[in-house]
This record gives sequence, C-alpha cells and structure tokens, in this order.
Amino acid sequence: MDSANQQTGNGPNGAAPATAPTGHPPQANRMPALVLGALGVVYGDIGTSPLYTMRESFTHTGLPLDEPTILGILSLATWALIIVVTLKYVLLVMRADNKGEGGVLALGTLAHRGLSSTMGNRAIMALAILGMALFYGDSLITPAISVLSAVEGLKVVTPALSPYIVPITLAVLTLLFLFQRQGTGRVGIFFGPIMGLWFATLAVLGLMQILHWPDVLRAFNPLYGAALFADHGWVAFLTLGAVVLAVTGAEALYADMGHFGRTPIRIAWLYLVLPALLLNYFGQGAMLLHEPETLENPFFHLAPDWAQLPLVLLSTAATVIASQAVISGAFSLTRQAVQLGYLPRREIRHTSEHEIGQVYIPRNNWLLLVGVVILVVGFGSSSNLAAAYGVSVTGAMAIDTILAAVVAWRLWRWNPLLVVAAFSILLVIDLALFGATLLKVPDGGWFPLLIAAAVYTLMTTWRRGRRILADRLYADALPMDLFLQRVSPQSPQRVAGTAVFMTGNPDVVPHALLHNIKHNRVLHERVVVMTVIIEEVPRVAPDRAVMVEKLGKGFFRVVLRFGYLEQPHIPRALERCRRFGLHLDMMETSFFLGRETLIPSRTTGLPGWREPAFILLSKTALSATEFFCIPPGRVVELGTQVEI
Repeated sequence: MDSANQQTGNGPNGAAPATAPTGHPPQANRMPALVLGALGVVYGDIGTSPLYTMRESFTHTGLPLDEPTILGILSLATWALIIVVTLKYVLLVMRADNKGEGGVLALGTLAHRGLSSTMGNRAIMALAILGMALFYGDSLITPAISVLSAVEGLKVVTPALSPYIVPITLAVLTLLFLFQRQGTGRVGIFFGPIMGLWFATLAVLGLMQILHWPDVLRAFNPLYGAALFADHGWVAFLTLGAVVLAVTGAEALYADMGHFGRTPIRIAWLYLVLPALLLNYFGQGAMLLHEPETLENPFFHLAPDWAQLPLVLLSTAATVIASQAVISGAFSLTRQAVQLGYLPRREIRHTSEHEIGQVYIPRNNWLLLVGVVILVVGFGSSSNLAAAYGVSVTGAMAIDTILAAVVAWRLWRWNPLLVVAAFSILLVIDLALFGATLLKVPDGGWFPLLIAAAVYTLMTTWRRGRRILADRLYADALPMDLFLQRVSPQSPQRVAGTAVFMTGNPDVVPHALLHNIKHNRVLHERVVVMTVIIEEVPRVAPDRAVMVEKLGKGFFRVVLRFGYLEQPHIPRALERCRRFGLHLDMMETSFFLGRETLIPSRTTGLPGWREPAFILLSKTALSATEFFCIPPGRVVELGTQVEI
C-alpha cells in the first residue's frame, strides 16, 4: 500500500517511546528494585508450576507411587530446571540479545543476520514466526491452568466448595481481563513483593518437610532419573510430558530481558527462584514418600490446616500475576509482530508513561478471554488442562535452541564442533520433552497446536500478501527522477501549502500523487515523499532516524526509521526535519494516503484459499491515519482497486 513501507504493515499509536534498557549492566543502586520487578513479571509462570507438576507426574501415567519412582521424577524435574532453565536460558541463550531485547523474534533477527543464503534466511524467519505462533497457544492455556489449579485448593480446605471452583475461576479470570485496560503499571509495584512472599512460602513449606525426611535429597543424584527409564521404559518417557510442567515459563526469562536486563533476571533465578522451587519440589517428594495419600494435591497438603485457606488466597494471587505476565507478553509480542509487518495494524494503547513494553490491545484481550473461558469450561479441571499444556512450550524451546545455535555459529564465531556438541545435547533434551508432550495431543494437546497453526497461517498469509500487494502497486510505477523532469513551473498548477505523500518505495512516484494530479490537476508548492521503515532492531539511533533529501522543484524525499519497539508517530518525527532545512507547519500540511480495495485475482498471486483470509485481514487493519498518529483533519485518502 502507498501509506507505508511494505515492512511497516502495522504499529501502535500513542506517546513517545520511553527509554528502555540497553542490555548493559544496571547501576548497583537500582539492582534490588530490578530484581524485585523481575520476580513479579518474569517468574510468575514457572514460579506457579509446583501447584500441579508433582501431582500430574503420577496422575494418568500408571507409575507406582513408590520410593524409586518418586526419587526418579524428582531427579528429572531437578535436572530439567538445571539444564533447560539455568544452563540453556539463563547462562547461554540470554547472551543473544538484540540491542538489549530478547525473545524468539529478537533471536530470529540475530540468526537472520548471520546467514547470507536466501533459503536459510527464509527458514530462520519461518521458525521465528512459528515460535511466536506457539507462544499464542501458551498464552491461552497458562491463565486457565494456573488460576484453576490455585482455586482447586479450596477442595483441600473443604470438599463442599468443589462445585464452585469453575465459577470462581471464571470470575477471577474475567476480572483479570477486564483490568487489562488499566495497565499493569498501576499494580506493578505490588507484583514483586507478592511474588517475593510466594517464593519465600514455597521455600519454607518445602524445607519443613525436608527437615522431617532429609532422605529425599538423594534425588539430586541424576542416576535416579536414569533408573526410572531403566525400570519403566516407555511409561517413564510418558512421564516427561508431566515433568516438563516444571520448566514451563522458562522462555519468559529471555523474552522479558529487555525490561530488566540480564543481570537482575540471573540474580533472581540463581539466588531466589531456583532454590525456592527445588526446596518445594523436594518437600512435596518427601511428603509423598511418607504420606502417599496426599497425592490428590501434594502442594496444598504441605501446609498445616490453619494455613491452607491463606495459601489458597496467596496462590490465587500468584497465578493471577503469572497470567498477567503471559497476557502482557502476548500483547508485547503482537506489538512487535505488527511493527514488523507480520500482522495487520491494530489499536495498541500504551498504559505506562515509563515502560514502553506495557501495552494493551483491546482486540487481542477479548479474543484471549473467550479462548480462556472455553478452556476452563471445556476441560473443567487443571488435571485435564495439563494434558493440553506443554506442547507449545516445548516446541518453542526447541526453536530457541536451533536459532541460538545459528547465532553461536555465525555471530559469536564459535567453533562448529563446539556448536554441534553443545546444542545437540540441548536439542535432544528439547525434542525428548516435545515428543513426550506430543503424546498428549489426543487428550487436549491438539488445542495449542491448532491455535499455533491458525496463527502461523494468518501471519504467513499476511506477510506474503503484503509482498504481492507491494509488487502489484509498484510494478509499473513511474521513477521519481523521470517525473521531476516533466514537472515545469506552469504545469501542473502549484498551490500554497505542503503535501505529504507516503509510499513504500521512495524511488518511484506514489500512486496517491499521480491520482491527485489526475483528479485535482494541482501540486502543492512543497511536496514531501515520505517512507517509513521499521527496522529489525528494537530502536533506531537518533542520527539514523530521519533522512531528508532535497530533490528540487519543491520536492523532498524523507525517510523515517523506527525500531520494532518504537512508535511511528509521524508528526513528532517530522518536527526533527527542521534541522535539515525542512520546516513543516501541521496546520498547512495535508497528508495524502492511498487506500486499496483488494479483489481476488484469477491468475497469479496468493493461492485461492489464502485470498479471502488476506482480504479479511486487510479489512480489520487499523487505518494508517490512526497508526501513524496523523491528525485526521489533515488527511486525504485516494483509493484504487488492486488484484491480489
């Protein structure tokens, strides 16, 4: 389309971007606050896994509840936390930051830079898109299983409350999604302390049991995990589908690196979160060794009777925070995808003046709420939901490993043998976990895969459709140099004011400019041909953000560059053109935008089954006026029909 560069399918409207972390070590006096903030945002998902991991490791697997099995499962969970989370994400993958930002999109961008072959780059970006799609499936299941598992603690308090578990869960989740419009900034100050109390509670509850039965500490020996496979074979492999629940949320450590920096996240994990999780898991294991009847809900049975109701309330608060973190992550991921042209433009509201990552996307919010409600009502319990959980998470982890291997090989210049040795081990573990969760597909694992497939299809359809549309629009475009040669002082007639024409190709004449001359037979005394480029970096340096070129005869070529985490606010960006000699008064400036009406093509173009989807997505896109924050009263839209 004429109104944006083909990379720029999208982006938020709103305030100027806030200063974000750069990936450098934060100042020491800010470290405690950043560590506390990381507790409240980064570790909600993985921090609430003890609610259901041990229980699900025995439920539906057929494993006997005996000492070797309990120690074997504890050993597997322990070393999953050490290898997958600590070694892979905390110490290795978090080194791969894109200007301080993390996440599968940043990792894919880094891997993309390291490859020169077209086929390799296409494969890398396809993996990155698939990773994003899998995250959307996870963002639906995490709120449902987390809150539901916390509220199920009421059954331990009194079985009479069992019929009210699903209604209470739905009420809590509905309030959570209704609150999204207010932004996490208003309650963010409380998230860290609550999660700090949560992890302290995990540690104390587990330590109480370990002190009673310290023999459970034998499970640190990885041979117990190996013995589980030797004794039970295929059934032990099935159990990996439950053990993986202990590491769900690990990708959040990397995805949220841009908010806090790697050092606070590492400190929080190594000194607070990991010890608390291990203590709690070993405490549950010690209790199951000596009181196997507590398997119904071993987490809540860790607490004495008088503390169970407060523990239910605290765990509900913790799961709400965990859900909030995943929902916010889905919003942030959507924002990045929109900026890079993988999704249509949509309304994105910024809910914090200080944190650019805190955004609210109304359309996504209500779609997520509908999906979560369907999950809670359809599955009915956290045990049933556990069957659907883990497939998308382990798939995304495997993708992270592949992309990180490319980064280590091409950008970090590691010895290829070292890359193969290190990442092959990690990939084998990821694929084993993914394979175990794939066995859950008939029991509910199909749901996140279905969501991921739908999102992947829509994103690739939009991306491919945008490229075809750009080819259609600029196939027969008139070169700007040739057009300027034909412009004379007498023809066409010049009128006062400034006209801004937005185009995806600054070297050709925008369609809107030609249509304006054709229908209105005039040119403004100053004409600005402007291109907006969203680059594959979080933020663009100020000295590269604006480029102004005088073309002569009152024409200017302006290129505005934004990072995928920045907000393309055109009026503010144009103010920076003053230092290049281009002074624009918004009250005397008109913006001419092209609007295309898409019609299916009977020949080449998108496959027939994709055409309706692309046209529908185009109709849902936010207008360029809102997206670029252009004053509506200064906009003129000129339409054209395009076959796609």
